[in-house]
Amino acid sequence: MADKPQAPAQTPGSATIPPQLAILPLQESVLFPNTVMPLAVTKQHGIKLVEDALRSGTPVGVAALRDRDASPPKPEDVYTVGTVAIIQKMIKLPDGTLRCIISGTVPFRIVEFTQAQPYLVGKVEQLEEITVESDELTAMSRNLASQYSKLLSFLPSAPRELELEVNNINDPNMLSYFIASTMRLDTVDKQAVLEERDTHARLRMLTAFMARELEVVELGHKIQTDIQKEMDKSQREYYLRQQLKAIQEELGETDPAQADVNELREKIEAAKMPEDANKAALRELDRLGKIPSASPEYSVIRTYLDWLVTLPWSLTTEDSLDIEKARKILDEDHYDLEKVKDRILEYLAVRKLRNTLTGPILCFVGPPGVGKTSLGKSIARAMGRKFIRMSVGGVRDEAEIRGHRRTYIGAMPGTFIRAIRDAGSANPLIMIDEIDKVGSDFRGDPSSALLEVLDPEQNNTFRDHYLDLPFDLSRVLFIATANQLDTIQPALRDRMEIIPLSGYTQAEKVAIARKYLVPKQLTANGLTAKQLSISKDALEDIAANYTREAGVRNLEREIATIARKVARKVAERATFTAHVTAANVAEYLGKQRFYGEVALRTAAEGVATGLVVTPVGGDIVFIESKVMPGTGKLTLTGQLGDVMKESAQAALAFVRSRSNELKLSDEYFNKHDVHVHVPAGAVPKDGPSAGIAIATSLVSAVTGKKVDPNVAMTGEITLTGQVLPIGGVKEKVLGARRAGISRVILPSRNKPDTLEDVPEDVRKSMKFVFVDELSQVLRETLGSRIITPVMVTNGKRNGRLPAAAR
Repeated sequence: MADKPQAPAQTPGSATIPPQLAILPLQESVLFPNTVMPLAVTKQHGIKLVEDALRSGTPVGVAALRDRDASPPKPEDVYTVGTVAIIQKMIKLPDGTLRCIISGTVPFRIVEFTQAQPYLVGKVEQLEEITVESDELTAMSRNLASQYSKLLSFLPSAPRELELEVNNINDPNMLSYFIASTMRLDTVDKQAVLEERDTHARLRMLTAFMARELEVVELGHKIQTDIQKEMDKSQREYYLRQQLKAIQEELGETDPAQADVNELREKIEAAKMPEDANKAALRELDRLGKIPSASPEYSVIRTYLDWLVTLPWSLTTEDSLDIEKARKILDEDHYDLEKVKDRILEYLAVRKLRNTLTGPILCFVGPPGVGKTSLGKSIARAMGRKFIRMSVGGVRDEAEIRGHRRTYIGAMPGTFIRAIRDAGSANPLIMIDEIDKVGSDFRGDPSSALLEVLDPEQNNTFRDHYLDLPFDLSRVLFIATANQLDTIQPALRDRMEIIPLSGYTQAEKVAIARKYLVPKQLTANGLTAKQLSISKDALEDIAANYTREAGVRNLEREIATIARKVARKVAERATFTAHVTAANVAEYLGKQRFYGEVALRTAAEGVATGLVVTPVGGDIVFIESKVMPGTGKLTLTGQLGDVMKESAQAALAFVRSRSNELKLSDEYFNKHDVHVHVPAGAVPKDGPSAGIAIATSLVSAVTGKKVDPNVAMTGEITLTGQVLPIGGVKEKVLGARRAGISRVILPSRNKPDTLEDVPEDVRKSMKFVFVDELSQVLRETLGSRIITPVMVTNGKRNGRLPAAAR
């Protein structure tokens, strides 16, 4: 069993301390010699220690805890240097805890612990002060006392007795302990002061702590002084403003700022905002009334409130959902486009039956000039809605969609909120033009910001950064336009219903020109039908030889050119009239710009005509192949994409596998290089649909047979010679028609697309050949059976195997 604390023993040359002390741990506190400390004892081990010490009349050892949460504390949880303390007074509270006043005497070090339960007891030794009297020690003591007095001057709540006490202490050790006990120091720093036995080093340590504390206190005092000055200034301005207000009321004058506040209050009441917006507006209005009109913040709040009150929160136009009227308007404004018109009428019919404001987002996709934007105008006119066109092509800043936060100078709402303000209606038709050309950079991704705008499930609480309030966009009818889908973000594309618009045939272009474009240009140039007439054959000539496009935009420009030239002559001679025919078109437009070059380009062997789809519609492309002596290398040029390169490799592999049937030696391809080139090398090209054209070009090059110039083809090829279906049939067929092609080779599985999508007049004027296997393609393009088919159809082999496979 551990020894109990013994009676005091005399230490030579020092105060008397017992050789063994009960150790009372302190949480986040350090007791210094010659200081008094109030103490609350709440732990059971501490209560028993105090009661035993009072009963025996012995002092206790007080040491700080390393870990304040240690309970009950273990020997390793207690600092080994502490202070001998005498319990001067003790009060026991009803809850069993004790309140004590203890006074420190001398420092000690715990040599070893002799008892851990019920409280710590240890053998101790007294620590002596190492004090070397010198002038430097005196100077350091006086400097420390002076700095302490200066610190007290910044603390109005500190008792004045502290300053008197510190000035009356002459002993440097007592001075250091007194200052350390009253300063705001961490437990670690206080423990370091207690453990430092050299008086000179202890004073230097305290001087460093004092300098750090003074710096913090002085900075805090400066901040408090500056704040007080600002408050005094504001109070003075408020007092003067109230006096000015009273004087103006006496004189019958009105305050312009107050008049603004009253006017805005009336507008807020009239705006009929939602509850959240109304609360925000009134809150900002109250702020506005308390800010002087000369303050920069005044104009910021005023502009914000102007936006809130001018937005049509509850103003809407009544939808006209008369299907017959809508059909009539669409027919008036647009020629043909029957599928698109039917889908729009279906859309309006569903809205009428459901009586709802929400619905899918329509996206018109097609080449330029086919009437995507004008379709949106027609829909708005049919429904009786305000029409807003918003071009997002080239937009790279997300803030254009969501707006800027009000913390920025010149901040303003995003494009959609501005569009709705300009429309004056909460349910306009907003046409988002060129949505496929939205970019992104370090300022954010506008496509991602559009996700919320164009999602019917989310846009009823669209939050613009400037307004910072939810605004209901679900009542807005959004219609987007694009030239191609590839560049639209997949998540954004998923939120829209895609409605494709293909290019026009020449007959459709002529009909559009006669019905819409010519009358429009006559009016735009101040002419009458008597002064200028353009014959049908002239329009056909213009469409075929002066423009080559999927839409009618350039056709309208050429008609406008003719109209301007006639207008000039009419202005010079009022009786002048003009009748434009195919014979005299060149007098107004100059020489024709486009010629049929298919026959010229395919005059040599190794050239085949393929069909492609571009962002501006369908077109033809020439595939050129050359074979020359070499080492069997394949070269592909013309800025081809990976997919098109693989198609060329597959085509070459197929041709090599049939070299016997092509009457080529087994070593032919090992001794010859093959070069496949697709002209217009500055234009990137990709896709698998040129596969059969590449194979035909290669066969033509190795056999020396020329490809029929009147044939164009499209289809993907496999290594076994099968022809797979492709997309964009209508666009490709119309591109072939514009180029003067009379016969088109298509995959058999694209036959339904041809019968359904290609206009009837085009089907009648062109011949379509549907193929399943490359042997059929070669027979149609090279004029004879080049290879035998091996395709399996309906479970039966069609044809025979090549010699190499028998």
